[in-house]
Amino acid sequence: MNKKEKAHSLNILVIRFSAFGDVAMTLPALYSVAKAYPTHTFYMLTSKNFEALFTDQLPNIKVVGVDLKQYKGVNGLLHLASKIRRKYKIDAVADLHSVLRSYVIRSYFFLCGKKVRFINKDRAKKKAITSHKAPLTQLKHTIDRYNDVFMNLGLDSEMSFKSYFENKTRDVSKLNSLFFDADKSNIGIAPFAMHAEKMYPIDKMEEVLNKIAAKSNTHIYLFGGGKKEKEKFEEWEAKYPNVTSVIGKLTLENELLLISFLSVIVSMDSANMHLASLVNTPVVSILGATHPFLGFYGFNQSLSNAVQLDDLDCRPCSVFGNVPCWRGDHVCMNRIDPQTVVEKIESVLKSTN
Repeated sequence: MNKKEKAHSLNILVIRFSAFGDVAMTLPALYSVAKAYPTHTFYMLTSKNFEALFTDQLPNIKVVGVDLKQYKGVNGLLHLASKIRRKYKIDAVADLHSVLRSYVIRSYFFLCGKKVRFINKDRAKKKAITSHKAPLTQLKHTIDRYNDVFMNLGLDSEMSFKSYFENKTRDVSKLNSLFFDADKSNIGIAPFAMHAEKMYPIDKMEEVLNKIAAKSNTHIYLFGGGKKEKEKFEEWEAKYPNVTSVIGKLTLENELLLISFLSVIVSMDSANMHLASLVNTPVVSILGATHPFLGFYGFNQSLSNAVQLDDLDCRPCSVFGNVPCWRGDHVCMNRIDPQTVVEKIESVLKSTN
C-alpha cells in the first residue's frame, strides 16, 4: 500500500472458513500484522465454531463468524459479501483459504474495486512430492504463506505472536470442574483425526495410554470430538482411574486453557497439534501419511518431537492424509512401536521439568 493509503485507517477482510487446524494457524500471522498496523481493522471471516480463537486478542481484530449453511451457492455467498461490504466498509481482502467459496467472495470485492490478494498454496509442488515425482524437501510453512498474503497487500510485519493467552488471564480455577491438579504431571492425548491415514491404531494408542497412566502423580486428559470418540473415551475413563475425557465439558477457550497447563500433548497431524502450538505446549506428533515438510507442522514445535518412520519411500502419500493407503497395510502407522511414543513423551517431560 502506498504512503497515502498508510496515512488513514483501512478495513481489511481476512477469509479462512476451515478446517479447524488451518484456521488456528491463521492466528499467529493475523495477530502479528494487526499488532504492526494498529490503526487498521482486520475482520476475520470464519466459521462460527471458531470465533473464540480470535475474540479478545487485539482491539483491531474483529471476528465475523458465519454459518455457511445460511449462504448456499454463489448467490448466497454474494449476498454475504454484499452484507459484509456494507456493514464493515471493506477496503481490501486477504484470502487465506483460496477455495471456491472464498473465490466468490473475493471476486465480488475485486469487482467493487477493492485490493485483493490470496494465498499461493503451491499445489503443484506438493502434488509432485506426494506422487514422488519430486524429492521430499522442506516447503514454506502455511503460516508464512498467510503472512505473504498480507505482505502482498503492502502490510509487512515481523512475527510477534507469542501465545493465545498473551493478552488474556490464565485462570486455572476455570478448570475446577475437571478437578485439575497443577502439581501433577498432566498429559493430553488426542488420538483421533479426520482421516484414517493420519490416525495411529487405537489399540496401539491404548498401549501408550496404559504405560503413561501407570506412572505415579500423572493424569491424562483425552481430547476428541464426536460420538464415536466419546464412547471410546468413556471406555478408557472406566478402565483407568487417572484418565479424564474433556469432550463436551469445556468451551473452546477453556479447552485451550487446559492445554496451556499440560506438560505435553500427544496428537495426530490434526487440529489439537495446532491448538497446543497456540499456547506453547510441546506436542508429540505421530505422523503417518503426511509429513512436516509439507508446511502444516505445529507452529514453533520442535521437529525432534515428531514420531514418524523416515525409511519409507511411500511417505508422504498425501498432503492432508485424505488419500487411502495404496499399499493397503497402513505401514507408516502400524510399524510405529508404542514404546517409541512413550519414550518420546518421557523425553519431552524431562526437558520441560
